[in-house]
This record gives sequence, C-alpha cells and structure tokens, in this order.
Amino acid sequence: MKIAYVTAGAGGMLCGSCIRDNALVRALQHRGHEVALAPIYTPLRTDEESVAGERVFYGAVNVYLEQKVPVLRRMPERLHRWLARPGLLRAATASARTIDARSLGELTLSMLAGEDGRQARELEELARWLERDLEPELIHLTNSMLLGMAARLRARTGVPVVCALQGEDIFLDDLAEPWRGRVQDALRRRARDADLLIATCDYYADHMAGYLDVPRERVEVARIGISLDGHGRAPERPDAGPLHVGYLARICPEKGLHDLVAAFRLLVERMPGADLRLRVAGYLGGRDAAYFDKVKRQVREAGLDGRFEYLGEVDRAGKIAFLHSLDVLSVPTIYREPKGLFVLEALANAVPVVLPAHGAFPELVERTGGGILVEPGSVEALASGIEALLRDRPRRRELGARGREAVVREYSADAAAQETERVYGRVLSGAGRRERRPA
Repeated sequence: MKIAYVTAGAGGMLCGSCIRDNALVRALQHRGHEVALAPIYTPLRTDEESVAGERVFYGAVNVYLEQKVPVLRRMPERLHRWLARPGLLRAATASARTIDARSLGELTLSMLAGEDGRQARELEELARWLERDLEPELIHLTNSMLLGMAARLRARTGVPVVCALQGEDIFLDDLAEPWRGRVQDALRRRARDADLLIATCDYYADHMAGYLDVPRERVEVARIGISLDGHGRAPERPDAGPLHVGYLARICPEKGLHDLVAAFRLLVERMPGADLRLRVAGYLGGRDAAYFDKVKRQVREAGLDGRFEYLGEVDRAGKIAFLHSLDVLSVPTIYREPKGLFVLEALANAVPVVLPAHGAFPELVERTGGGILVEPGSVEALASGIEALLRDRPRRRELGARGREAVVREYSADAAAQETERVYGRVLSGAGRRERRPA
C-alpha cells in the first residue's frame, strides 16, 4: 500500500502521539508499505529516529499569521515557504511551551472550516503535493482536529481518508466558550467527511462515537503499540534496597501527580520502616509551572523532600533507565486516558502498574495482566493499591513478567501495524466508505 500519513508536530515537546505515529509508520514501512509521514505545524520530535519528511505543511508561523493578519493570507510564495522552514519553526515554537490551549478556539474552528477557513492556502498546498507528487492510495489523518482537511483531500486525490482518534477531546473540552460548542458542532459535521475513524481502544471508540455523533460501526479500533527497541527486564536489585514508586508522564493537573504525592505520603506513614522513594519524569510546559510549584510545596509540607526526585523530560535511553529503577509505576489520571503509552512502556520493562479504573486502563490491565486497578479519584485506594504491591515482591515480579509478555505479543509497533493494515484493507475494499454529505 502507498499511504500518506499526516501527523501534527508538538513544537519542542516529546509528544506521545508523535512517538506513537512515528513508531507505527516505521513498522508499516518495515512490513513493506510505502508510507510518507508528513508533519504539519512543526517538525516531529520523537524518542527514536524520525521517519518524517523534512517538509512541514501548515507551518505554525504561517497558520498563526493567516489567522491573525488577513492580508498575510496572500503573502508572496517565497516568504510563505521561508516561514515554513523546519529550523525556523523549531526556534519559533520553542516559546509554545507557554501557550494556553484555552485561547485556541477560534483557530481550531478555522482549521475545521478547511477550504473555507483562513488556512485554505495551507490546505491547497498539502492537497497539491499529495495529488501531484505522492499519489497515495489512502490518506491517514492523525486526529479529529484535522477533519477539516478530509473533504478537500479526498476530492483532489480521489482516495479514501481515515482519521485517528487519540485523545483530542481532552484539548477540545478545555477550549473557552463559545468556541468549545462551535468546534464540537463543526467536528460533528466534518466527521462525515472521513471514510472511517480509528480509535485507540474500545472505550475511546464508544466515547468518540457519541462525542462526534457518528454510528459506532464507523469507528474502528486499532490498538496502539510501541517500539520495543531497548526495552527489557532490569537486573534484579537487592532485597534491602529502597522501593521506588514512579510517575512517567507530562507534568499537568490532569495526569494526577498531586494525587500520587498525596498517596505517597500515606504510604510513608503506613510503612515506617521502608525506604520509599518517589521518582518523577516528564515534560513540564510553561502553562503548568505554577501547578508543579504547588506539587513541590505539597512535597515539602509533607516532609518528603529527601524521598522525591524530579528528573525532567527524559530521552529514550533515560526513560528506559528510569523505568529500570522502579518497583511500581502509577499515573493516576483525572481524565479518562485514551492511550496509555506509559503503561506499555512500563510493562515492556516488567514494571507493574497501579491505575485508576477508567478510560483505556481497564482494557490495558485486563489484556496484559500487568497491574491492578483502583477506584478513580481516591487517594486512599491509590495508596492501598501501591502498598499491596510494594509489600509483595513475588507478586510484583509475576505481574511485571506477565505484562511484559503481553506487550511483546500484543502491543508492539508491529502488532499495531498489523491492526492498522486490517483497517486500511477494510476501507480500500469499500466496506468502510462513508456516505457522501449532501451538497
């Protein structure tokens, strides 16, 4: 198959969706498919070698200027291409760490307007490249916020368009009104332009079918996977060493680090003779700096300074080394997580997990057998779940080993590629084709 995979860069951040898309495309390429990974907004930043093309469509600087300064929608082509250079975009979006998603409602709505939006020039440029240079058999959009492209790309290329669903409702629900309602209305209209929607798990397929007001049969599930390169069981540590509880995710309120700190304080009280440590790693953006200051104050006031360590954002080697240092991983998200890449990464290194029983987590734990579920939003239940594993080394080993076997078997990048091939085959056979919208 010849596939155009359109994915959104996240500026300077190591983004889970970027990592997932890059690993999936690499696996599809290794399976013999011709796949072009086309970045939009900014170049991709992943924890492995990027297979994305060098050219960036919908360059973030151009998109912003076209939204804010109408006359610049007709800027000379030479200037337009200059502003989309990867190096300039990397420099310009370094400050994007401080952008608040709640202010992006008008831009999101314009993007969903597609050929009628303020970024119509960007859409035509992408459509022209796909039609003339790439000539794909199928186009894959990385998330529903790109659905404004689908009708035009399909009309220009004559090939089906599928769209992944992988957590964008969390961003959309954070938009300020009146934009949030208008964006959801536009999404529901534009969802009919895709031939098929692809969710990361059964929970998210059900949820997004309702959110987008589409029949459930139009949302296929292709489960996520990770590259297993470098992952593996850590060497055994001495029985008498410290016990490490870990958190590996973006530092933000919705990921629940504050609840994990509160649960850790209870653990220290309940296990007075144990040498307990809380190790934290993950990206911290400017918007969430104040939140992390509160978390650190929470640590200090609980007298946990000597037991708490923040490693910052870690690269792939640093991430694997971090996971190898852990006895248990917990990311007690407040929202209903649709992917859970950090769960697969922990289990790939035989680290068991303790997670709230919502979102994708019940499916992941049931299919892998690599952890336990606790009542969402309950610090008491979270502490009890982690304590049960910290006090039972054989059980930790059993859950970790079982989880690693399941990830290798069912959640590798190659397994994800096979599931995606199945969905592509359904679409190309005509079984998943959409009904055309009325003119």
